[in-house]
Amino acid sequence: MAATLDQKHVVVTGGTGALGSAVVAQLLQEGAICHVPNSHAAAPAHFPFSKHDRVHLVNNVYLEDTEAVTAFYAGVPDLWASIHLAGGFAMAPVEKTESAAYNEMMDTNARTAFLCSRAAVRAMLASGTRGRIVNVSARAGLEPRRGAGMVAYAASKAAVAAMTVALAEELKGKGILVNAIAPSTLDTPANRTDMPDADFSKWVSPDAAAETIVYLASPRNEAMSGTLVPLYGRA
Repeated sequence: MAATLDQKHVVVTGGTGALGSAVVAQLLQEGAICHVPNSHAAAPAHFPFSKHDRVHLVNNVYLEDTEAVTAFYAGVPDLWASIHLAGGFAMAPVEKTESAAYNEMMDTNARTAFLCSRAAVRAMLASGTRGRIVNVSARAGLEPRRGAGMVAYAASKAAVAAMTVALAEELKGKGILVNAIAPSTLDTPANRTDMPDADFSKWVSPDAAAETIVYLASPRNEAMSGTLVPLYGRA
């Protein structure tokens, strides 16, 4: 039996990161063709799929730029799903958070999700595809009290959550399903370096998060839309 994503074209923003690599790996196992925008001039050395025949890595794509996003999606044929993992994190007391830092969080997290969702919707409507969109919010985006000490980040992820639900409602008559995951802390090398004294066993593994993301992006998901999936592990 053919994999459910066999030969389907899927965009994965942030696909060269720790979570992105796990998502790309699982998509490839299901037969998908992955399109990965990369903001750098070359693939990061740690990305294991840059030479894979079903991974199309496009360098120098800035997801905060409208024209760059439009051009990237124009190069993806028959888009089935768009998975938006690109984002950033910043933590600081509000009195030490400058306006530029707030804007950076909104641009990196909310603006990129909006521009990529819009481009994906345009492509799907043009082709008549009843496809899938998956965003990434965060626990602090669903539970604002968790955003103490990281107000700009929490606000940007709350915006992603609101956008996801609003888009799902707007597109339900078109057959395009829109969902998001909301993880607590992901067990990545960067997070272990930043928080060396934490209990890593309580964190969510990238593979576990990827499994949920790939399900939401696949044809197996026939009914879930407007759902914000909490992935808190044992936190």
